[in-house]
Amino acid sequence: MKLNVKAFALACGLIWGLGVLLMTWYMIAIEGPSDDKFFLGRFYLGYNLTALGSVIAMVWGFFDALIGGAIFAWLYNFLSRKKS
Repeated sequence: MKLNVKAFALACGLIWGLGVLLMTWYMIAIEGPSDDKFFLGRFYLGYNLTALGSVIAMVWGFFDALIGGAIFAWLYNFLSRKKS
C-alpha cells in the first residue's frame, strides 16, 4: 500500500493545527488569558494563552505537522518499496 504524500501531509497539518487551536481555547476558558510561556511557547514563537497566540500556534502547528507528515509518508513509501 502506498500513501498519498500530499493528502497525508495536509491531513496531519489540519488535525494538529486545529488541535492546538482548540487546546489553547480550552485552556483560556479554564484559566483565562495569560502572557505566560507554556511548553508550546518554547517551540512556537509568539505562542501564549491569548486569542492571537492561539492563531499563531495554529499556523506554526499546521506547517510543523505538514512537513512532518510529508516526511513520514515519503519515508513510509520509500521503505515499503524496498521491502516488496
